[in-house]
Amino acid sequence: MLMKSSTQSLTEQLSARISERIRNRLLAPGARLPSVRQCAQQHGVSPSTVVAAYDQLLAQGLVEARKNRGFFVRESGRAASATEGDGAHPVDPALENAAANWSTAHWFAARAAGRRGVSPVNATALIRGMFHKVSDKPQPGMGVFPPDWLESTFMPAAVRKVTSSRALQDFSLQYGEPLGDAGLRRLLAKKLATLNVHTAPEHIITTVGATHALDIVSRTLLRPGDPVMVEEPGWAVEFARLAALGMHILPVPRRADGPDLEVMAKYCEVHKPKLYVSVSVFHNPTGYCLTPGSAHRILQLANQHNFHVVEDDTYSHIAPEHATRLTALDGLQRTIYVSGFAKILAPNWRIGYLAAPPTLVEQLLDTKLLATLTTPALLEKALALCIEQGQLRRHSERIRTRLDAARARSVKLALGADCSFAAEPVGLFGWVETGVDTDALSQRMLDEGYLLAPGALFHAERKPSTLMRINFATTQDAAFWQTFRRLVKID
Repeated sequence: MLMKSSTQSLTEQLSARISERIRNRLLAPGARLPSVRQCAQQHGVSPSTVVAAYDQLLAQGLVEARKNRGFFVRESGRAASATEGDGAHPVDPALENAAANWSTAHWFAARAAGRRGVSPVNATALIRGMFHKVSDKPQPGMGVFPPDWLESTFMPAAVRKVTSSRALQDFSLQYGEPLGDAGLRRLLAKKLATLNVHTAPEHIITTVGATHALDIVSRTLLRPGDPVMVEEPGWAVEFARLAALGMHILPVPRRADGPDLEVMAKYCEVHKPKLYVSVSVFHNPTGYCLTPGSAHRILQLANQHNFHVVEDDTYSHIAPEHATRLTALDGLQRTIYVSGFAKILAPNWRIGYLAAPPTLVEQLLDTKLLATLTTPALLEKALALCIEQGQLRRHSERIRTRLDAARARSVKLALGADCSFAAEPVGLFGWVETGVDTDALSQRMLDEGYLLAPGALFHAERKPSTLMRINFATTQDAAFWQTFRRLVKID
C-alpha cells in the first residue's frame, strides 16, 4: 500500500515500487506498464501522481514511452547505464549479461516463414520470485511443491548415515566418480527399467539437477547457430538457455497428442534441425501427454532427418509409469533421457541425471567434467539410500495422493472464478484461460502479494496472452481466487 503519511511522496513511493520490480526482473524487459488510468485506480492515487511516477522512471532509463501504445520496460542493456549511481542495489553482472544476451535478439522461426523474434521473454522472472519473496501467501505461479509438502525425516537421516565417520573419510576427501556414484546409477537403471527405458549404469551420468543435464546435452551436440526444435508453449528457461548459447530456436506448437507434426516436418525440410527438446509426459505448462502415434512419427522424422531427441521427464515421479515415452520406444538410440529429483525431494537437492546412447556417453561426460569436474557424492549416496529403502517411492505416492485432492479443489475454484482450462487438468500445472491480458494482470496481482505465471512467459517470442499457468498445489486458497475475480474486472 502507498502511504500518505510516509516521508516519501506518493509519486516517489510508486516510482520506487515499479523500479524495484524492474531491477528484480519481476517486471520483464519489454513488459507494458498499466495505463495511467489503470495504475491510478489500482493504487488509489490520482492520474497526475502516476504520470509523475512514470516520468521519474523515464528519467532513470528504466522505461520508455511508445507513441499511442503506452509505457514499456526498457531492455536490460539500454537501462543499465541509467541505473548506475542512483543509490539502487546493484544487479548481479552475470544475471545482467544473461538478460542482455537474451534481449539482443536471436533468430526465431515462425510457422510459415523465418522472421526475427522481437520482445524478450524474461525467463528468470519466476526464478527471481522464489528468491525475492513476494509474500507469505501461497504462490500460484511457482513451479515447485510447497515446502510443507516436501518435509520429511528420511532425507536428513540418510545424509547422517552416509556421513558417518568412516564413510565420510572414504569419499569426501577425494573427487567422486566422473559418471556419478555407482550405487545410485545402478538404482537409476532399475528405475528406468520400470518405465521400459532399458539402459546400463555406465550409460547414465549424474548432474547438478535436470537443467544441468539439458545444458550438457546442448553444449555437447550443438554449436552456435544450430537449429533446435522446442515445444511451444514451453519452459521459459529452456528458450532462454538455448538462445544464450546462440541457437536458432524453432518453436513447435504443442497439441494434446504431441507436437504439430506438420510444422516439425517443414522445419526438417527447410532448416535441418540438430535437436528436438520435448517434455512428453505432463508437459509444462499444459499437462499434455504424448500419444504412441505421435511418438512413432517423431522418431521416424529423427531417423529420416538425422537429429537427436532430448526427452525431459522432470515430472516422472508424479506421472504414470505406463505413459508413452520416446526413449522407451527408441531404446536410447537417437534419444537422450533427462530427469531429476528437485521437484519431488526439495528444490535445493540438486541431483539430476541423463541416460544416453553408448556412442555419446564419453562426449557428454567430457562436457560434464569441463563444467563441474564431478557431482556431490554425499547427496548422491544419500539419495541412493532413500531409493533403496523404498522411502522415495512411498514419499512420491503420498505427494501424488495429496496432489490429486488439491487439483480437484483448485479446478473447482478456478471454474467458479469464471476461468476455463485450455487443457485437461492433470499433473502439477493447469493451463488456464482467463479472458484478460495476464501480463497486465500479473502486475496487479503482485500488488496483492501473488506471483503469477502469465502465458507470455511460455513462448519463444513474447506476445500478449490471456492464458496463465497455475500450480494446483498452491491455488487451493479461496482468497486468491477472490482477489483474482476482483482484479480481472479492472479495465
